[in-house]
Amino acid sequence: MSQNISLKEAERKVFTTAFQDGLWDILIACFLLMFAVGPFLTATALGDFWGAVVFLPFWALVCLAIWLIRRFVVTPRIGVVRYGPARKTKLAAFTVVMLVVNVVALILGLVAATSFARVPGQIFSIGFGLLLLTALSVAAYLLDFRRLYVYGLLVGLSPLVGEWLYLHAHAAHHGFPITFGVTTGIISLVGLTKFALLLRDHPIPMEEPSSVES
Repeated sequence: MSQNISLKEAERKVFTTAFQDGLWDILIACFLLMFAVGPFLTATALGDFWGAVVFLPFWALVCLAIWLIRRFVVTPRIGVVRYGPARKTKLAAFTVVMLVVNVVALILGLVAATSFARVPGQIFSIGFGLLLLTALSVAAYLLDFRRLYVYGLLVGLSPLVGEWLYLHAHAAHHGFPITFGVTTGIISLVGLTKFALLLRDHPIPMEEPSSVES
């Protein structure tokens, strides 16, 4: 029994090492950048559907860059991990949950785009913040990615703090550029720090030269 527990704990530790390179943090920060920059791309207060579409090529480049970095920089340092059935089940559940969250977010986004003027800003901010907080918290649980709990709190509070800045400090675009800009900066800094530490602590193994007898 203790051996099974040890094996599960060892697999969990190996699984969580996949999030120690900082690349997931950078990917999340690049996604959140849309909420900081997007409102400036359209005439509406919080952007619109086409403002989000502009980011699709940007996301494609970011995903390609992260894949290349993980393939040619990270993998030679820490290797490749193969997961057991339990972890594969969690990854499958994570995929399904994220698909549902994205569908709900798309529906809410379309509703907000068509009737934002009739919905109080506080209601929109609370709903949007709860959606982001729920998505990141569920992801943190399924992936054992504990930093996501903190990120979920930061991201979930960003719309609420932005609305407060809009009402009391007359911040433009409901404060989204400020709050999501700060949140994006914090997550980016954590990701870059993690990546720099990985490069420092895990140099590429050097092959020992084989001796040749003449």
